[in-house]
This record gives sequence, C-alpha cells and structure tokens, in this order.
Amino acid sequence: MKKMNIGLILSLLIILVGCGKSNDYAPGADDSGERIFSTACTECHKPLSQDVAMLLSEKMANKEAIINKVQTGSMRMPAFKNIQGEAADRLAEYILTHSDKNR
Repeated sequence: MKKMNIGLILSLLIILVGCGKSNDYAPGADDSGERIFSTACTECHKPLSQDVAMLLSEKMANKEAIINKVQTGSMRMPAFKNIQGEAADRLAEYILTHSDKNR
C-alpha cells in the first residue's frame, strides 16, 4: 500500500511538472498562420481534414480567446509566449478560418 501511494504521488508530480510549461518556439516575421499552426500546434492538434484544422467551442471561437490560450497555455497545453503581435493575429485568423465551431 505504501509503495502504491509513493508511485501515485510520483506519477502526479510528473504530470504536474508538464503543466504550465512554455514552448520556446518563435515564428519567423513573415510566417503565415498556416505555417505557425503547422509548426507549433500540430504536435497535439492534428488537423481533422485538409480544410479543417480543429474544432472550436463557442467560447474559443474568437480571436482574443485564441491568442490568450496560445500565449498562456492551460493544464495540458504549453504557453507559446513568443507568438506575439502580428504572428499571433495571423495564427488566430488561420484557426478561425479553418476550424469548425461547436454550437
């Protein structure tokens, strides 16, 4: 029982270490939203088809929410603090244009 508790605690710590991480990826000055998405996002967010990058909830289906999520991350998603300004706008526009919205 004691070994199981220690194993559980160690597993939880390993999972939590991944939370709040940031990714050092920085897009090029002229990178398109599609290129930024392809480089930074597709490791976890596999496109659903050639035309649909991902599904967006109603809450996430706006530019500000997408940029905030990209820059701050979440429990399972690292923060991409170097995606700023026009690059963040291009990424958000690409995601909005190439995603299905859940209603």
